[in-house]
Amino acid sequence: MKTVNDYNFSGKKVLVRVDFNVPQSADFKVTDNTRIEAAQPTVQKILDDGGAVILMTHLGRPKGKSSEEFSLKNIVPEIEEVFNKEVKFCEDCIGESATAMATELKPGEILLLENLRFYNEEEEGDAAFAKKLASLADAYVNDAFGTAHRAHASTAIIADYFPETKFFGLLMANELEAIDRVLESGEKPVLAILGGSKVSSKITIIENILPAIDHLIIGGGMAFTFIKALGGNVGSSLVEEDKVSLALEILEKAKEKNVNVHLPADAVIADEFNNDAETDEVDIYDIPDGWMGLDVGTQTRRAFDEVIMKCKTILWNGPVGVFEMPNFSKGTVALGDSIAAATAEGAFSLVGGGDSVAFVKQFEYDDKVSYVSTGGGAMLESLEGKELPGVKAIKK
Repeated sequence: MKTVNDYNFSGKKVLVRVDFNVPQSADFKVTDNTRIEAAQPTVQKILDDGGAVILMTHLGRPKGKSSEEFSLKNIVPEIEEVFNKEVKFCEDCIGESATAMATELKPGEILLLENLRFYNEEEEGDAAFAKKLASLADAYVNDAFGTAHRAHASTAIIADYFPETKFFGLLMANELEAIDRVLESGEKPVLAILGGSKVSSKITIIENILPAIDHLIIGGGMAFTFIKALGGNVGSSLVEEDKVSLALEILEKAKEKNVNVHLPADAVIADEFNNDAETDEVDIYDIPDGWMGLDVGTQTRRAFDEVIMKCKTILWNGPVGVFEMPNFSKGTVALGDSIAAATAEGAFSLVGGGDSVAFVKQFEYDDKVSYVSTGGGAMLESLEGKELPGVKAIKK
């Protein structure tokens, strides 16, 4: 894997595709700068070599039209704060102004181009648009793992114009290595924890990771489809009726691969989907009619902890309860505690996928696990075994 550490960028202008699609407040202040911080090591390496950095990214969904709301000028102060350096801003990403500012850029300086998605050509993967971007620099670095699963002009097509000088950024390299540790090189036993609401969104992941893992914990809403498939009464819990037979097939495939599947034994149930609902804790195979499971119970929390503590490589994708409601967050908090404890004892833990990442940040587990992925969709597609266009383009 050819990364920025394999090249000296002295005197070079370097186009760096970052993922600064960051959340903002109503007055356009950045509310979470994680993605900006994640790109800092790559940018610093290029600057330390004596190179100049031209940053390009998208923000939101402007649908091919420029607008104040999606302008990257709003995030310049936050980038300067994180990088501790002045950042020049160009009000376009191609054209005369971009060319002029790129030409004048000196070693050690940073230029941020305007939102790539102000042009439809970006998402269309337009080669002419990619060529115009490429003309601004001597080298290309992709450090935007969050968009690596899209064959857009700036993430995949542009690499063709840098046959000898295209590289992975350090964030991209770290993300790919973390996934490889789960799927290929991780110390055994390997555990995958899959939660969230639907089996249908995780089918391909489960099928792809079975050969690589020793244990599979299934929690969250998707667990009830499995419990129903095994003959349990799940009351009004979330069930994908059309996936019941598939759940049995998955359990059979896991058995063939000698993967131990761990399903919840008990559940915290409620009489309505509400934090203030009436609750009870019951056997998950015997939930009364009119009641729904919204978290795992005490017995399950203990059983999951035992599995987690004996594993050396852990993938966590999806909560095991409705953690957004405090009364149904105990199971996911217990899971976080167990993973943090296993990590402290030397296990490698990778957390990825929207809700899991939101959880570890909200409950401050992000520095207690080995790696938190910045790319939800990209990570999930990697786990499904798909080759990401943004990765393929650099390797090609």
